[in-house]
Amino acid sequence: MKIFNVVLALVVAGGAVAAAQADQYPAKTVRIITGSPGNLHDVVSRHFATLLSARWGQPVVVENRAGAGLTIGTAQAVLSPPDGYTLLMTDRTAVAAAPSLIRNLSYDPARDLAPITLVATAPMILVGHESLPARNLHGFIEYVRQQPQAVHFVSAGPATVPHIANEVFKQLVGVEVISVQYKGSPLAMMGLLAGEARAGFMLVPVVLPHLKAGRVKGYAITSLKRFSGAPDVPTVGELGMPELESQYWIAMMAPARTPAPIIQKINRDIVDILSSATMRDKLLALGAEPAPGTPNELAEFIRSETVKWRKVIEVAGMRLD
Repeated sequence: MKIFNVVLALVVAGGAVAAAQADQYPAKTVRIITGSPGNLHDVVSRHFATLLSARWGQPVVVENRAGAGLTIGTAQAVLSPPDGYTLLMTDRTAVAAAPSLIRNLSYDPARDLAPITLVATAPMILVGHESLPARNLHGFIEYVRQQPQAVHFVSAGPATVPHIANEVFKQLVGVEVISVQYKGSPLAMMGLLAGEARAGFMLVPVVLPHLKAGRVKGYAITSLKRFSGAPDVPTVGELGMPELESQYWIAMMAPARTPAPIIQKINRDIVDILSSATMRDKLLALGAEPAPGTPNELAEFIRSETVKWRKVIEVAGMRLD
């Protein structure tokens, strides 16, 4: 009984210390590690840095760790002290796909990261070159089945979200189409416009100006509800192909063992910001939508996404190492 009482006292004392730390948090500069400058996770991180700094009364800075699909930045965050002063804006590739793509990944997302909240989701649009005769998704699928060698698919690079979406399409439709790899979405979009590839899945903000100008045809959006920024493009669910649902997403996380009261405080503040009209408008302008939630909801979401994309990656034989 005495041992139990001692352990209970230590647990209570530890909880009190963590709660006190959360009350005082943050007491110094907070950094948000993310990937390449200019990408969605970077732009959103900078919006949060400004708003959180004003809310917390402490500097919040963004550190870019470019390369390897955000796995470099994620690996660095994992090695940081779990005190709440290092946060991570990471994405689907780094935490849900990388464990299946990289044989010797230096971190285990489930073990080494503490979820805070899902931040935003960004769907893709399956688009075709303006010269394609197909007017809708089912016409496009029929055309590809008849002439698979005539429709190269554009890709933003090996194992990127658009590339994986191409593989889902191939597996679902049962046609072996060729993915033409580019270094990033802007170059991939240029390749599609030039006719070097004739179709592909592209993130909304990249493709939307060209869709509105009539330079590409929009066959379907890969979300299960229509995107307000492109309301005329039907969803894959509406078209009877929900298996094509695929969204890029970003999430805020921290090193594992960051005290729960600090995680909860950060979650409350980020969810509050995401619920504002200002942040929603900023995300919509970027081709994304806010997706706030709890740490437990993010953990479960990542588990389901990891299983989903592992199956696709294994069937496609995709590897980055």
